[in-house]
Amino acid sequence: MALTTTEEGVAQQVLPPEGGQGSGGKAIFRFGEPEGTLDRRELSDYFEVWHNGRWYEPPLPLGRLAKVFNAAPYHRSSVGLRVNMLVGQMVPSRQLDIEDFERFSLDFVQMGNAYLEYVPNASNGLARAQHAPAVHMRVGRDVGQYWFVNPAKGVEFEFRPGTVFHLQQPDVAQEVYGLPEWISALQSALLNENATIFRRRYYLNGAHAGFVFYLSEPLADQATAEAMADQIEAGRGAGNFKNVFVYIPKGKKDGIQIMPIADVTAKDEFNAIKTISRDDMLAAHRTPPQLLGIVPQNSGGFGSVSSAKDTFYETEIVPIMQRMLRMNAFFRQPVLAFRDYVCADGAVIKQDGSKIAGSGKV
Repeated sequence: MALTTTEEGVAQQVLPPEGGQGSGGKAIFRFGEPEGTLDRRELSDYFEVWHNGRWYEPPLPLGRLAKVFNAAPYHRSSVGLRVNMLVGQMVPSRQLDIEDFERFSLDFVQMGNAYLEYVPNASNGLARAQHAPAVHMRVGRDVGQYWFVNPAKGVEFEFRPGTVFHLQQPDVAQEVYGLPEWISALQSALLNENATIFRRRYYLNGAHAGFVFYLSEPLADQATAEAMADQIEAGRGAGNFKNVFVYIPKGKKDGIQIMPIADVTAKDEFNAIKTISRDDMLAAHRTPPQLLGIVPQNSGGFGSVSSAKDTFYETEIVPIMQRMLRMNAFFRQPVLAFRDYVCADGAVIKQDGSKIAGSGKV
């Protein structure tokens, strides 16, 4: 019995020709094309955002998008850095507290969409701006219509029209939902995660199998071959790296051969995969590596942390602030404000992006 594959690259067993034991048959094992990790749904190629008669379906599976948050430490750390800097500069108000704003900020950076609900008081004024989780939010077909949908619990709730503030990172293909800016590095984040998982499985496996134990020398009996197989199998798990002793009187030189398939310990390019995928994520997030605690590999380092932080704040955080301040117009009152940011050289950056020069000394 041999292995072969279908056109899609799925391995199948093929029986040898009748009357033989497989020695005369031929089989070819071919790997198929790489498959996406999100099961038959493309992440970047979609033609339209379709609706079910009540709400529009998002272009990406939001549940899967939320799980990617913990796919790689560089991705989560980059997202967390933006959220922490926004929360650190936010001025709490009676209508919007820090907890709701933090969740709102996290949804905006990670999911590309963030929502706040207008919760009225007894006089129908604004009591508070309450966070609504982006993973369960859907945009309705009518203007100002929004739904809260949780299929796992069978919950479908329609908000009162005009009571949901929706902030999105623009997408060039449609205007119903936003798309996170870091989405171009999604495959790099998943590759980074897969490399780590593979490495863990390699060590947990214990046997570290990456070879074929080839035996051509006739043994005394079948029991000897089975005993050798048992010894190799026993080398897995706790107490691995055991030695195997084989004694064959008058055996030939190449009667037993160990033919490596791949030297995993030296040639799997684990470090290169981790480094390249990390750089892809940092480029997509436009995050200075020194702000994430990455140890430089060169003697010169990454430069001043303070200067990198100030530049990152001015070029990345301030534009996010200006987008978020749109909620004040929606709620018709100043529910959100940010403190002035003081740079290392004494310069002051205001929430509108204007900058007051400092002394120039760091």
